[in-house]
Amino acid sequence: MSEIMMNPQLRQQTDEIIRGLTFTKNFRSATAEEWYVFLPGFQDPQTQGAAGKVIIHYDLFGNRDVFINTTVIFDDPALFDPQVHPMVYSIVDELVNRLVGYANTLLSVHAGENSYQAEYIS
Repeated sequence: MSEIMMNPQLRQQTDEIIRGLTFTKNFRSATAEEWYVFLPGFQDPQTQGAAGKVIIHYDLFGNRDVFINTTVIFDDPALFDPQVHPMVYSIVDELVNRLVGYANTLLSVHAGENSYQAEYIS
């Protein structure tokens, strides 16, 4: 979806951001993880730190058809601009692939006007 809607300049910017994407684990428990997300050119305006975070909640007890609940929260207002929605979508897709893999995932993205919900089904 995001490939079709992206102009060449946005596609190039998105590719550069994904190449420079890094994250670090902030917290882990038996059922949850929290990761800080660092994107080149973006940051939390309040702390000047990570552009966002990913919270992964594992509900693994007693259910063989498990969904992993994943929440992505971006703090940089530049990622709220509707014109960069395809870029936000691509970045989140990459985050889900790297942090959750191909597990069944219920996704919630908080990015101002670019917020959305999705399901990843393997």
